[in-house]
This record gives sequence, structure tokens and C-alpha cells, in this order.
Amino acid sequence: MNLRRALFVTAFALASAAVPAAAQFEQAQEPPCIKTFSALRDKAEARAKAVMEAQKRKAPLSEACKLLIGFADAQAKMMKFAKDNATWCGMPPKFVEQISLVYGNIAKARARVCKLAAAPPRPAGPTLSDALSAPPPSAGNIKTGRGTFDTLTGSPIGQ
Repeated sequence: MNLRRALFVTAFALASAAVPAAAQFEQAQEPPCIKTFSALRDKAEARAKAVMEAQKRKAPLSEACKLLIGFADAQAKMMKFAKDNATWCGMPPKFVEQISLVYGNIAKARARVCKLAAAPPRPAGPTLSDALSAPPPSAGNIKTGRGTFDTLTGSPIGQ
């Protein structure tokens, strides 16, 4: 299902985007704001894992919507912190841009999933075997005697 694949990609993008940036920060002298950013990142990663686990067990859309709302909120807090403190913390502009891009993808997935969760369930239509099978015969609709086009005994128009 494309929607589940999109959820997986957005959740995975967060984890892959945050890890290289953390490695860059650890190589240089660590500013004091890194602890705050790391806490926000850890919270977002935990929520991303919850979304991925729900996707693996094929959770209902209402549950997926709630998980994505929490994940998007955590990602938004991390993005806001990164934008507000990028200069002070020494975060590269490309890193902040990448966080914003990931947040945009998460927001789109959240909107789609929550829209589907709010929609009424689709009625189940007939299956292919139902459409292809003939109705069972009943004794009430069988007529005996001559039919309209009975040509075995003479003229089809009648006598």
C-alpha cells in the first residue's frame, strides 16, 4: 500500500537525517545547546519508532493518525529549535533545511492518514466470485410446457 510505504519513508528519513548531524556536532567542540537538541531528537526518534511499529503491525488508521500527530509535533519542536538556534549552536544551514524538508513530508503523510481515518468506512461490494456466479436455481421459476419459440413440434408462431 502506497500510504504505508510513505509513512515508512518519512519515519526512516528522520532517523537518517539526525544521525549524521549529531556526528558532526560531536566531532567539534560541543555547544551547550546540543543537549537540548539531542533531547528533542531522541523524542522525535522514539515517536518515529512508534509509527514504524504501528505500520509493521498494520494498525488502524485512527491509531496511525494519533501517532503521526505526535511524531509531527515532536519534529516541529525540533525544527523550531534548530531554526531559532542555528547560528548560536553552529548548525549548518543545510542541516536545518533538511529537518524542514523531513517535517514537510511528515506533515503531508499526517494530513493524508488523518483524512482517511476521518472518512466513513467504504461499503464492501460484491466479490469477483459473487459477480461471476449465477443465482442458485429455485423450483418456483421453472415452467413446464411449451415455450414461446418451441419449434420442435411446428411453427414458432403457434397454432
